[in-house]
Amino acid sequence: MSHPLFDLTGCRALVTGASQGIGFALAQGLAEAGAQVVINGRDPDRARAAAARLPGAEALVFDVTDHAAVRAAVDGFEAAGKPIDILVNNAGIQHRAPLEDFPPEAFERLMQTNIASVFYVGQAVARHMIARGRGRIINIASVQTALARPGIAPYTATKGAVGNLTKGMATDWARHGLTCNAIAPGYFDTPLNAALVADPAFSDWLVKRTPAGRWGRVEELKGACIFLASDAASFVNGHILYVDGGISVSL
Repeated sequence: MSHPLFDLTGCRALVTGASQGIGFALAQGLAEAGAQVVINGRDPDRARAAAARLPGAEALVFDVTDHAAVRAAVDGFEAAGKPIDILVNNAGIQHRAPLEDFPPEAFERLMQTNIASVFYVGQAVARHMIARGRGRIINIASVQTALARPGIAPYTATKGAVGNLTKGMATDWARHGLTCNAIAPGYFDTPLNAALVADPAFSDWLVKRTPAGRWGRVEELKGACIFLASDAASFVNGHILYVDGGISVSL
C-alpha cells in the first residue's frame, strides 16, 4: 500500500500536451497515484485516444497558445463542477537551427508554446485554486533551464523563463495556499528528441556526458510529479527539481 502522503485519490489533474511523450507519462503516473486525469491537447482525436488509455480520464481540448481559448475552456470546465486541483504545464516544442539563422517565426512559436502557455494556463487555473485556497502547479522546465547547447538558444531562453516564472508564481500565490514548482528533465527518449535519439554520435556523446551513462526513460519522471503534486511537498515552493541523471552537476 502506498504512503498516504503520496495518495492523490480525490484530486483532479490537468496535464497539457499530454497526448504522448513526457506529458502522457506524467498523466499516467498521476492516475496511478489515484488522481482523476484530464488530458489536454490541440488534436481532439489524439487527446481522446490518450484519455481512453487511462481509467477514468477525460480529454479537454484547447490551444494552450490562445489566451481566450484557455480561459474559456478552464472556466467552462470548472463551472461544470470539475475543480482542477493539480495543473501540469507540460506543452512544449523544439526547433533546432544556428542562432544566426534562426527563423523569427520559429522563435515566436517557441515563445508562445513553451512560455506564454505556462502563463495563460497557469493564470486561468490559479484563479480558481486561489478561490478555494489550495492547489498544485507543476511546470515542466528542462536541463536547459540551467545549461545551453549549440543550435537551441531560443528553446534555452524559454526554459530559463519557465524556471523564473515558476519562482514568480510561488512568490505571488503561496500565500493563497498554492505550491508552484518545476520539474527539469534531462535527456529523455521522447518524440521531441527523436532526431537526437536517432543520431549515434549524439547518443554516444550523451552517454559519456551523463553520470548515469544513458538516456532517461519517461517513466522515471512519474515519481517527481507525484511528489510535487502530493501532500508530501506541502512546504516545497518555487523549487526546480532536476531529473537528469546527474548531467547538470558534472563536468
